[in-house]
Amino acid sequence: MVNVHKLCVQFAGESLFEDLSFRLGAGDRVGLIGKNGAGKSTLLRLLSGENQPTSGTLAREKELSIGFLKQDLDFETGFTVLEEAYKAFAEIQEVEAQLARVNQALAERTDYESEAYHQLMVDLSELTHRFELIGGYRYQGDTEKVLLGLGFRREDFQRQTTEFSGGWRMRIELAKLLLQEHDLLLLDEPTNHLDIESIIWLEEFLQQFPGAVMLVSHDKMFLDRVTNRTIEISLGRLYDYRKPYSEFLELREEIRQQQLSAQKNQQREIQQAERLIERFRAKSSKASMAQSLIKKLDRMDRIEVDTEDTQVMNLRFPVSVQPGKVVAELKGLSKAYGKNQVLNGIDLMVERGSKMAFVGQNGQGKTTLARILVGELDHQGDCRLGHNVQLGYFAQNQAEYLDGNKTVEDTMLDAATEQTRPRVRDILGAFLFRGEEVDKPVKVLSGGERNRLALARMLLQPFNVLVMDEPTNHLDIPSKKVLKEALQHFEGTLILVSHDRDFLQGLTDRVYEFRDGAVKPFLGDIDFYLEQRAASDFRAIEKGDPAPAPQAEAPSNTRGGNDHELRKKKRSLNNRLGSLESDIAGLEKEIGEMDYQLQMDYDQTVADPAFFDRYQERKTRLEGLMEKWEALSEELEGLN
Repeated sequence: MVNVHKLCVQFAGESLFEDLSFRLGAGDRVGLIGKNGAGKSTLLRLLSGENQPTSGTLAREKELSIGFLKQDLDFETGFTVLEEAYKAFAEIQEVEAQLARVNQALAERTDYESEAYHQLMVDLSELTHRFELIGGYRYQGDTEKVLLGLGFRREDFQRQTTEFSGGWRMRIELAKLLLQEHDLLLLDEPTNHLDIESIIWLEEFLQQFPGAVMLVSHDKMFLDRVTNRTIEISLGRLYDYRKPYSEFLELREEIRQQQLSAQKNQQREIQQAERLIERFRAKSSKASMAQSLIKKLDRMDRIEVDTEDTQVMNLRFPVSVQPGKVVAELKGLSKAYGKNQVLNGIDLMVERGSKMAFVGQNGQGKTTLARILVGELDHQGDCRLGHNVQLGYFAQNQAEYLDGNKTVEDTMLDAATEQTRPRVRDILGAFLFRGEEVDKPVKVLSGGERNRLALARMLLQPFNVLVMDEPTNHLDIPSKKVLKEALQHFEGTLILVSHDRDFLQGLTDRVYEFRDGAVKPFLGDIDFYLEQRAASDFRAIEKGDPAPAPQAEAPSNTRGGNDHELRKKKRSLNNRLGSLESDIAGLEKEIGEMDYQLQMDYDQTVADPAFFDRYQERKTRLEGLMEKWEALSEELEGLN
């Protein structure tokens, strides 16, 4: 399908990447990964033909049809959902318009015997035949079927696209890509702004898609479910393995360890040869041997170890001042957009130090309530902030608030206070904007870099309550990890809107589910919420997977209570077993690394007096955990 050879892209004389070579074929589902700013979106634009490389070749099959879903949708206003979806059929609509013009001319003319009238009849016949060949008689029905499958209702078809959230508009764009039946799909962060229902639909569609797919995503679960090949861009180089993301990471680390081992052996060989050269060089009888060794070293291919980009941003959210015990109180709060009642009579109290997650489908009011809390939206009912409350807000489309024509440094200086202005450079450095990078215009930054800049700008203003709406959108996986650690250390009040279960785990102590205008509280973490919903993850909830089948009706209330307690105990044991298995796997990995260290560099390792103490301590802990695991397994087996 596509052949890429020695591709190079430069900006202002600096190489973004160079000598990238790979081939895409039918059936390839490629996860394109790399840190923010590595060039992933740039590569997709090159493959689509939107941009041209500085050097190298990019050959596409003749008549290859490419569909490109960009990070940021650029919808024209003034179109309904149906009209926007019909744009997938540009050729059909053009032929349809020509048919309308020909039919109009035939209806108005009376010179039936003229050559011009005869030509109109010929045109009508040819256009009608063409219209039928390209699917003109079925495209409207196909469009409605796909939109309904994506969750739209028939009454939504005539609504303006501007009335919908970003996730719903992304579904319209996905519908257009599906209807166009492309050979190659290029998807740049397709899960951004999507709720889990949409992600599930996209996963299933891509799994069945007959063509090739290349996608950029920082959603590990999505990558594992969809891809069969991973291409990483790191420090300007390309690494290509036919494995989904998690298997790619394991294989990449295994290969790197092999390279390190081989490099260490080679270094020993080189050092030994150099010692022999020094010893033989002074002796005339051994001079020829020394020259032979020198030539051997010159011919030797030095083993290189795949370089790792280990730079991560340094992030901490300081609390400004201590607020009152009640941070915010909502009573009878309602919000409607026209006839669409999003929130209806919400009562909610936010206490100091609470950590809460807002979850639910797109369009159910999560972002709306977040914007009401920070004072961005009018509403009905009461929303009162407590004493000394200072709000920090990270919007879902935070990057759109940045002026693309300003430099990175000017963006920060404009937001700084008198106290924080001297710290601007230090904060930018902590967010990986160093040296000449602070002089870059914002418009040339990648989506992830803009999000990093927006996070850095937040630190210039004081706050003790942090409201974050989908903060992980566009962030690479290492940056998501750093953000999570910073939020875990945040001592203020936290409100998170997110669909990312991995990110939410360990961050919040209560969950609020938004559905049908109401908000239902779950007083526990995200795992407790999923347990209460009898599902292992959000995907099962959004799919509507049934809860475990209930036991046969008990003959008495006592028996029913016992069954409930039994199921509860089994769940608890399973959770504890899962936690133990995770700890055991971690310890086994550590012991394995220490065994490898001992094998590869025995002399240096045994010189560390504390090494064997650490080694034995981990062995003892592992034995203890294995005993606990065995006891719990026997207990669970007894209950079963």
